[in-house]
Amino acid sequence: MVGKHAARVAYVSLGCRVNRVETDAIALQLERAGCVMTQDEREAQAVVLNTCAVTGEAQAKTRKAVRHAASMAQGPLVVATGCVASLFADELSALGDNVVVEADRSKVAQRVLEGLELRDQYKPAGQPGHELSVEGHGHDAVTPTGRTRPGIKVQDGCDLRCSYCIVWKARGASRSVDPAEVVRQVRDQCDTGAREVMLTGINLGRYAAMRDGVRMGLAELLEEVLERTDVGRVRLGSIEPQDVDGRLAQLIASSGGRIAPFLHMCLQSGCDATLRRMRRVYDTALFAERVEAVRGLVPSVSFGTDLIVGFPGETEEEFAQSLAFCERMRFSRMHVFRYSKRPGTPAATMEGQVDPLVMAKRADRAHQLSRQLRLAEARAAVGSQDRVVVQAPGAGITGGLFDAVLDEAVPAGSLVDVRVSGVRDDATLICTVVS
Repeated sequence: MVGKHAARVAYVSLGCRVNRVETDAIALQLERAGCVMTQDEREAQAVVLNTCAVTGEAQAKTRKAVRHAASMAQGPLVVATGCVASLFADELSALGDNVVVEADRSKVAQRVLEGLELRDQYKPAGQPGHELSVEGHGHDAVTPTGRTRPGIKVQDGCDLRCSYCIVWKARGASRSVDPAEVVRQVRDQCDTGAREVMLTGINLGRYAAMRDGVRMGLAELLEEVLERTDVGRVRLGSIEPQDVDGRLAQLIASSGGRIAPFLHMCLQSGCDATLRRMRRVYDTALFAERVEAVRGLVPSVSFGTDLIVGFPGETEEEFAQSLAFCERMRFSRMHVFRYSKRPGTPAATMEGQVDPLVMAKRADRAHQLSRQLRLAEARAAVGSQDRVVVQAPGAGITGGLFDAVLDEAVPAGSLVDVRVSGVRDDATLICTVVS
């Protein structure tokens, strides 16, 4: 138990799933050092912000969040980390005298404790010197920041050079966590009661590690996790289409539901001309081939994607092609982004920059299609069986990543087999537990 005068720390995580997993790791280190988390920044002695630079809007949100935290009446220590901290440290430092920028996420907890004059309480998490270590949380399978389905970062960095992206500059080259360390972390999460864990990475499909002179890819890592742990279900984070090979598809099919039947495959555009300008390494034919191959082995699989609208040079015809391809792929989830000009990227100086008003209208149309597709996929699930991780009384998440409602008597934290009996207008599945 922590004392009543323990330091209170608030956490703000912007951007991707990987950021949220990293924030969980920082929160765990600080919790083990005796700090307590608060949801209210106004009562925090320190605020940790994990920043995002993927779009101009995300970077603006970062500046606003740092400025807001730094201006709190109690004058908290504000420690900023993440991609904006890596790329624009001076810009963040200038937002307040109480702002500390620490680009190295593994050192954030130490910087917080030093700033609060609690450095003697610092205890590094995970293996010594292992910068990618992300540990579990020991309270009812809930992370310190309140997530019930914990994530494990198994890969960081990216070797691709998409014409619109600066994340590779912030994250560096691709690198992967040792498989034994991943297994250890999954076991730790299982020991706390977690029924589902998510494996995440900046470019997850590029996972590569050596063991006994043999290269292990993502499929081999999954096999290792399934064989050496009792985890009920493993979910994959975002993955590039070229990395969804036959072995991975067969593994999902043969896992008996232990690998969630959901793949978030990054598309960005459903138009080949746009994909070439984006410098993506696939075309729509390859994307469709991979989707169809997985569906052939796992008919119940759901697919999510990312879609950028208004990329430089995108015409109305190209946008229409993109939407038509999304409809053909029957995505159950679409994260729609308006193109954001990032200084220092090739796309920022391309001809044919799209008017912001045009981008906004295209984004609205894409969001509308996303809602339609999600509801259609939800309705198609009626009568099928699935498994639900129960997150709270009467509520949970299916393998296909749909919200589910079920009997409130089912204990939170359990993984139960269900039959889908109906669908709400918001695509929530109505489920009945089956024995």
